[in-house]
Amino acid sequence: MSIHPQIIEKDGRKAFVVLPYEEFLQMQVEIEDYEDLRTLREERASAHAEPTRFLNDVIKDIQH
Repeated sequence: MSIHPQIIEKDGRKAFVVLPYEEFLQMQVEIEDYEDLRTLREERASAHAEPTRFLNDVIKDIQH
């Protein structure tokens, strides 16, 4: 993704960035995707300590 920012200065210092709207929307999507991936990785890491069961065993328990 390439972006085309416009930097606006205030009192001689960089203060604001203006992006084309389409680039802003794309950045929002990418940030949401990153947050989803981070959450998934955190859940996977914590799930390693959880006990696991085979699907067939769960189905048998439900049927009985």
